[in-house]
Amino acid sequence: MQKSSSRLAFAAAGVTVALWASAFVSIRSAGAAYSPGALALGRLLSGALVLGAVLLVRREGLPPRAAWPGIAVSGLLWFGVYMVVLNWGEQEVDAGTAAMVVNVGPILIALLGARFLGESLPPRLLAGMAVSFAGAVTVGLSMSRGSAGGHASVLGVALCLLAAVAYAGGVVAQKPALAHGSALQVTTFGCLMGAVACLPFAGQLAGEVGRAPLSATLNMVYLGVFPTALAFTTWAYALARTTAGRMGATTYAVPALVVLLAWAFLGELPGPLTLAGGALCLAGVAVSRSRPRSSAATAPTESA
Repeated sequence: MQKSSSRLAFAAAGVTVALWASAFVSIRSAGAAYSPGALALGRLLSGALVLGAVLLVRREGLPPRAAWPGIAVSGLLWFGVYMVVLNWGEQEVDAGTAAMVVNVGPILIALLGARFLGESLPPRLLAGMAVSFAGAVTVGLSMSRGSAGGHASVLGVALCLLAAVAYAGGVVAQKPALAHGSALQVTTFGCLMGAVACLPFAGQLAGEVGRAPLSATLNMVYLGVFPTALAFTTWAYALARTTAGRMGATTYAVPALVVLLAWAFLGELPGPLTLAGGALCLAGVAVSRSRPRSSAATAPTESA
């Protein structure tokens, strides 16, 4: 039973990573027609509608009172602040710089998890994160140098750093909520909380949706249904069964997948430096997820 649950959680984390990687391609398309706040609101509304429908079908109802503080904080920080400032930041800096700065997030998650959740920082986790971060920096540098319009304003770097902090804070706040509510409940009401926080952008969304090409709107809806509704739910399912630090380290696989997706769907051929960085990201994830042989034989499997 434990082994089956472990495999399901690992599969859930894999779904999350794949869909979050695909989001970068969709954001690039939708972001050309929608402003940062409007795109975030449209994405969150689409996700909330899907999640709400699933919640009603499953008849899970409202989460317990004890889950609400974590839902409120994660909804405001991760679903609200993170999505808006990341969309904005990527308009101010090139994609490579954004990738490097935002990937501070998993490191912050591990540190905050140790401080506020009492999680341990095993040497393999720290070593894996160091390798993956080096890979993310390598990918970012290769993307920046390969971009004809590469730029990095102080405002853009600050916004990407704020996005990383909001992401980390949201994950650490969400972890305790999952001890009381289900993954679907925590994700649904966190998404709804983020949508409410983004309502000031409703006027922009209403004006831009009429002018945007259909492809941009479809990409916005895709972002809401898959990288938000589905991926955040599978993330919460896996997070409930492992530590915040290990889950954060798992997301370092995203840059490697983004490179492959951009190659497949955008025709952006990665150079040797980019491929090397992607390989480092994956190697770091493998190290962070591994366990010493002695403890692996005696301790229960911890999955993500």
